Amino acid sequence: MMARPDPPGHTTGGVRTDDGVRLGYRRLGQGPPVLLWHGGLITSHHLMVLAGHLARAGFEVWVPDRRGRGLSGGVAPRRVGPAARDVAALVEHTGARRLFGLSAGAVPVLEWARQAGPGCAVALYEPPLGAALSWLPDFEERWARGERAAALAAVVRGTEDAPWMRRVPRSWSQPLMALALRVPAPEGVGAQLESMGADAHMVRSAAPLLSRADSVRGRVLLLGGARSPAYLGRALDTLEGVVPGVERVRLAGVGHLAATNDGRPASVARPLVEFFTPDP
Repeated sequence: MMARPDPPGHTTGGVRTDDGVRLGYRRLGQGPPVLLWHGGLITSHHLMVLAGHLARAGFEVWVPDRRGRGLSGGVAPRRVGPAARDVAALVEHTGARRLFGLSAGAVPVLEWARQAGPGCAVALYEPPLGAALSWLPDFEERWARGERAAALAAVVRGTEDAPWMRRVPRSWSQPLMALALRVPAPEGVGAQLESMGADAHMVRSAAPLLSRADSVRGRVLLLGGARSPAYLGRALDTLEGVVPGVERVRLAGVGHLAATNDGRPASVARPLVEFFTPDP
């Protein structure tokens, strides 16, 4: 697989958190600042096509790597509180009040929004709140044994991010995952695989957000794909009934990974530009 280069004109940098961890980021464009918070198994690199769309629409786009991944140091947090504090550190550094969170990355963004008060605008793409996470024990057992391909197969089957896996015999899935793990960074998922266990525990710790999100006072946009797994739609249904004044957009013809470079990032950028253009 050929590595996709980041868009020209972007810069990289980092910010130190209160506990001394460096959180790295990519930055692109000029205008009102926007933060893009990536999901599991990927890094800031995988949101740079989306960042390019937003930059061309007149935003300064900051794309951090979550702790323990990509350009960032430390260890991926297992609870939502520390993950939300990392969001707050980037907000303070960038001055951004417009935030986008994808999948597990949307969970700490939502927790941050509960504390941020009015004046923020957060767009959440299918946070997996309330997910059964039945794949987690198998993943942790396989990971502890050093069976990386089997661990990745457990994640891909369990999260249903790749519907085609349901049609693949289990005897074929591990060789396919072994090939995927050979793809080098930044395109490859191998370096991010260990963090999937921490992400699952972080999401589980945030389950009360499904009822506590009524304390959000900023503007909220819920985004989802028509081809995404049903459990992600149920989480959006619940949040739609809880968050005051929420907006919701269902994107036709796309699934859970639409915002990533290899998805349909232009289709995600359109509602984001519309949502972020008014002053939050």
